[in-house]
Amino acid sequence: MRKTLAEIRSMKAEGKKISMLTAYDSSMARLLSGCEIDILLVGDSLGMVMLGYDSTVPVTMDEMLHHTKAVRRGAPESFIIADMPFGANHTGERDAVKNGIRFLKEAGSDAVKLEGGLEMCGVVRALVQAGVPVMAHIGLTPQTASQLGGYKLQGKGLDDARRLLAEAKGLEEAGAFGLLLECIPDKLAQVITKSMKIPTVGIGAGVHCDGQVLVINDLLGMFDKFTPKFVKKYADLSPLIKESIQQYHTEVKAGTYPGTEHSFSSDADYSSLLRE
Repeated sequence: MRKTLAEIRSMKAEGKKISMLTAYDSSMARLLSGCEIDILLVGDSLGMVMLGYDSTVPVTMDEMLHHTKAVRRGAPESFIIADMPFGANHTGERDAVKNGIRFLKEAGSDAVKLEGGLEMCGVVRALVQAGVPVMAHIGLTPQTASQLGGYKLQGKGLDDARRLLAEAKGLEEAGAFGLLLECIPDKLAQVITKSMKIPTVGIGAGVHCDGQVLVINDLLGMFDKFTPKFVKKYADLSPLIKESIQQYHTEVKAGTYPGTEHSFSSDADYSSLLRE
């Protein structure tokens, strides 16, 4: 049964941790939907793990809508959040609302997630007023990582910590139903989490957040370009996948696949066809 916004909000008050994982296609979404994961995130991280981009910046609205539709088809009973890609909410509230509504109407998502601090409060407010639930995202924001000095820990100093706390409170006041905290010190995440009425979900933000999210390809050991410190590999599938593919290649070359058990038989005599 798909969770509601009210149920997700209430999990914080009830002390229930929120589990969230990314999904980018129908088959993986179907697997995740059978594992009681609370929220599926169609992250713009698909640009790097699925589409081969060097960052999330090139990801387009059309690509996000395409993958969100696939995830919805695979997980019709899951609560799905879709990332607003870079540019979708940066050209004004009108464009942001238009794009947010597209995710709900065309792709079937339940909410959107957008990166940014106080500068995005007006956009969040406009989306919420238009009926589009929003999860905000602060700390390390990959879409603007170059402005932050790269993919590194945020909020180490007190001034940056105060800024992040102010952003969290501003986004909550603007109407965000949840807040994703990425790559910030665990003690800062604890302070922000305690200061908020809405739930926080961490990625590289320690255990004190109200929930956790990981990229599914990282969790399963299927993305081997790099592994962030905060990732725990619950499986290491890359070697197994490569081994299986190599075995298939070897058997095809040797003529041992397909065997009789993988072939269809018939009592008909087709030899006469050779003489026709």
